[in-house]
Amino acid sequence: MRKSTARFPEVGSTSLPTAEVGEGVSGLASIAAQAALEARVSTSRLIADALRAGIVDGTLQPGTPLRQDAVARRFAVSAIPVREALRQLESEGWVRSETHKGATVSPLLADEAREIYEIRAALESLAIGFAIDHHVPHTLEQAEHCLQAAYAESDPARYAKHNEAFHLSLYQPAGKPHLLEMIDALHRRGERYLRLKLDRPLHKAKSDQEHRALLAAVRDRDRALAQALVAEHLLSTGHLLHRFVTELQAAQAAVTPRKRARRAVGSAVGSADSTTLDVLAGSSESPLAPAAGRP
Repeated sequence: MRKSTARFPEVGSTSLPTAEVGEGVSGLASIAAQAALEARVSTSRLIADALRAGIVDGTLQPGTPLRQDAVARRFAVSAIPVREALRQLESEGWVRSETHKGATVSPLLADEAREIYEIRAALESLAIGFAIDHHVPHTLEQAEHCLQAAYAESDPARYAKHNEAFHLSLYQPAGKPHLLEMIDALHRRGERYLRLKLDRPLHKAKSDQEHRALLAAVRDRDRALAQALVAEHLLSTGHLLHRFVTELQAAQAAVTPRKRARRAVGSAVGSADSTTLDVLAGSSESPLAPAAGRP
């Protein structure tokens, strides 16, 4: 029978067995490593959220450079979470990375705008078909509240949130979490395009009318009509945004090279007088404000 090699403390001793000390140190190291990883992931997520918000609201215009060192300096973090944030944004389509050029804000693309709304039309028509028989007075009341909030809202950024909340309130009773997750991602991806439409009051009023008709069809449990209305609503929005972006690109192409250069200098992240990331990092409303000083 082999003797145990673990040493136990004598009576009255306050020391721990050698094996136990080793296991404790190893456990603490593992916990510390996990905490550091979670902190880094949290910081990179906050950076990604702030940059994404800046892209959506136009603070960071298409083509704006996003240099890692400049972003890290603005947010008082190391380059590691910035690099992870930019990778995440690139995977979502918000940022483009090119060799020797680094990351820049992705351009607005007319075909992308239309495609997003074509996919939304297919998925949301499916979702409302699943949900319509499961609506109850409480869920219909919630949808009505979201509709009224959107109708009364004049600020494009807040309207976009109410618009998303209204649409999702119609699909929530379907009980299809994966479908709703895909729809939610497309809402976020299309918001920067939707704002082009919301800047025109006439088109906002038309959307409000279409929302009212859609909710009425859901109340009547008319599945075919509700599916047709939501598909038509989204497809027409996609075609409209395709036209808006095409016109915007044509107008930008007409700008003289000198004006384009001046605009690029004024918006470039990391320039001596740049304020775009300073605004995002320093704003009290920015999710990044509490992250200053994090690794």
